[in-house]
Amino acid sequence: MSGPPHPAGPLRGHADLPAERGGKILAPGMRRTAQRTMVYNAIVRLGGHCTADEITAELHQTQPRFPRSTVYRSLEALTASGSVYAAHLGDGPTHYELASGDHHHAVCQVCGGVLHIEEELVSQLEGHLEELHRFKPVHTEVLVVGVCETCSRTPGRKSPHRHTLEHVHHSEGGSGS
Repeated sequence: MSGPPHPAGPLRGHADLPAERGGKILAPGMRRTAQRTMVYNAIVRLGGHCTADEITAELHQTQPRFPRSTVYRSLEALTASGSVYAAHLGDGPTHYELASGDHHHAVCQVCGGVLHIEEELVSQLEGHLEELHRFKPVHTEVLVVGVCETCSRTPGRKSPHRHTLEHVHHSEGGSGS
């Protein structure tokens, strides 16, 4: 299951890890190891929104003996450094993606599919809170749980695999309601 490549792209060997690449890779003082680089690159290849198990499976394709515990330790370090974002999306496992600003998501409660909510919509919400309620947001996290279009067409069926939902823009051409 591979998604689109991340704009930051995969990292090279750990010896020449850049200090920054679309975001900080590791906090100052944190060691840049080959294992952390491999975990980071697995997230890039998977297109984000991947679980530790999916990252482990991706790494096992080329490194069959790569320890699951190393994946978790690397994710912990990458998350602590701010280069990877850990999204807790409902009841399921934690999903990881490369950090690139705030993260707002809509999650399908049937298949677990995830999509990003556009920052412009969140900015409008924050503007509304400031203008009408004199409430100044400091940090905003949006998680919308619902049912995606695919799952709404197949009631009662739970998809065995998570999928990434595409951004879909619907325009209303008729009368407004």
